[in-house]
Amino acid sequence: MPHSKPVNAAISITSRFENIELVERVVRDLMINAGLGEEAIQPVIRALWEGVANAIRHGNRGELDRRVEIEATVSPVLVRILITDQGNGFDVASVPDPTSAENLLKPSGRGIFIMRQLMDRVEFSRASGGGTTVVLERHLGTTERREVGS
Repeated sequence: MPHSKPVNAAISITSRFENIELVERVVRDLMINAGLGEEAIQPVIRALWEGVANAIRHGNRGELDRRVEIEATVSPVLVRILITDQGNGFDVASVPDPTSAENLLKPSGRGIFIMRQLMDRVEFSRASGGGTTVVLERHLGTTERREVGS
């Protein structure tokens, strides 16, 4: 039976890409238990992969002694995920636009763009203990849900 109250999970992983699968399973299970279907789950999981991969690759620079902390809150109407790395932080405004002509053929640089297309809210901030926290939110099944790109 689906939960009507929000459910939470906190996960701490080492900076290994194979750990993203564990994070996906936990968040997917939370969403299924909240009564959400694949149509709602898929965009969130895609944005989650991008966010955690960026935390591992760019935030923690793949250093295995650094961790990525993920907090997920899921209800039938809202998914909120916080991803925090232990890196040196960055200025999101300095990230090149992946849709500009000079960047179209580059093999990377689309993660933030993809997250912004799939989620209603994507915000970056300096984490209290250092590093960067990204907030991903997606409204589900309410009139608050807006069209992608708006």
